[in-house]
Amino acid sequence: MTATEVAAPPESPRRGGGVATAVRRRPVWPRIWHFVSFAAPGVLVYLCFVLAPIGISFYYSLTNYNPFNPPTTFVGLRNFGLLFEDEEFLTALEVTSILTLIVVIVPNVLGLAVALLLDKRGWLYNALRSVFFTPVILSSVVVSIIWSRLLDSEGPVNQLLRALGVRNPPGWLSDPDIALYSLASIVCWQMLGFCVVVYLAGLQGVPQELLEAAAIDGAGPVRRFRAVTWPLLAPALTINTVVLLISAFKTYDFVKVITNGGPGTGATATIAFNVLATGFDANHVGYASAMAIVMLLIVAVVTAIVLRLLQRREVDL
Repeated sequence: MTATEVAAPPESPRRGGGVATAVRRRPVWPRIWHFVSFAAPGVLVYLCFVLAPIGISFYYSLTNYNPFNPPTTFVGLRNFGLLFEDEEFLTALEVTSILTLIVVIVPNVLGLAVALLLDKRGWLYNALRSVFFTPVILSSVVVSIIWSRLLDSEGPVNQLLRALGVRNPPGWLSDPDIALYSLASIVCWQMLGFCVVVYLAGLQGVPQELLEAAAIDGAGPVRRFRAVTWPLLAPALTINTVVLLISAFKTYDFVKVITNGGPGTGATATIAFNVLATGFDANHVGYASAMAIVMLLIVAVVTAIVLRLLQRREVDL
């Protein structure tokens, strides 16, 4: 065998279906089919339980649909025009906005404070984390029943206030001036544990090296929190704010069980409460669907703006 024969490279498999050609010519349809079969269940569920109900609600919002008063006629955007002349809807929008503002701010602030206190090792702190998270896993109806008994005019809270010398304890759920704030406090109480857990997860992701370096540079606890910990908690703040915003804006079960929209005329009635009351109690499905579409648009726009601002803050930090 000559040197030329030894140094000659093997023939490239350009013909005859070599390995490289076989790999390049693998059929595409099996891969597409695998992707479709993998994604189809999730897409089908999303279409059936999210997009389809939204489309049906939008169709009903353009009609005067009442299942007990046919026939159904097309009314166009008249339902949407009537909404912004409806004092009941405008009051519900105001109530929902106040409730959402409280629920977004209070659990975020208290959750961060509690997370900072529980960000330590030990069985006691693990037990306290479970205690704070327990309300989150309870049913909203159960929480509502418990607190409606506690805040009743003759309930344990007022009895304790009388024992402490308060002659006329407030009507937590019967006074129109404070019922909304009592309701918001109950929602905050249940959502507090969620914020604590999210902030705890964020605190555990803060590198100890940065905190130690800041301490060596002479930064105190407050300065270390402002310069190191708080910027790194930006993703946790985004998650908590968006979840609280959506959850608060669609509050229904607390209102239904605790106050049923009262006391008085709509002192605690949210948009979600009015949607179900109008659609199922009064059977004005078309008008209720218009309310639901407006609520969906408000939630979508506000959530998109908040998410955009918070994510931009994460990038800037």
